[in-house]
Amino acid sequence: MAPVALFAGLVIDEQDNVVRIGHVGGEAFYVVDDDGFDRHIPAEVVDRQVLKVMKEQILDQRELVVEGMLQYLGQDDLFTKATVESSIDQMDEHLEELQRTGLPEEARSWLGLMGFRIIVDVHGEIVDLQMPEAAAPEE
Repeated sequence: MAPVALFAGLVIDEQDNVVRIGHVGGEAFYVVDDDGFDRHIPAEVVDRQVLKVMKEQILDQRELVVEGMLQYLGQDDLFTKATVESSIDQMDEHLEELQRTGLPEEARSWLGLMGFRIIVDVHGEIVDLQMPEAAAPEE
């Protein structure tokens, strides 16, 4: 049971409407309008689908992610690299904590500005996941 909807404001229905957030008994739900009927989809169900895709992409591009983080931090030493790699190795623990605490509003706003959108059907299945792509390195 997730007390927060991680991607509030970033989940869109198939008619391009932002999905509302509701709470029942301390659990967060994405509320999808199904021709006037409000379908309550546990936020955890949608959020876990998205986090799984994001995790797979990070692991598939592990070296690029590490390199990008080192550049972002402005440090390229062995200790910092080991710290970043350890953080990736412990990603499941970080994701569990994230589901309990939620994403900061600023992070959600930034994701939205970058074009991040999750399109769901009335059953909570992800129809499309639009994520910003990294710019291709100049040759």
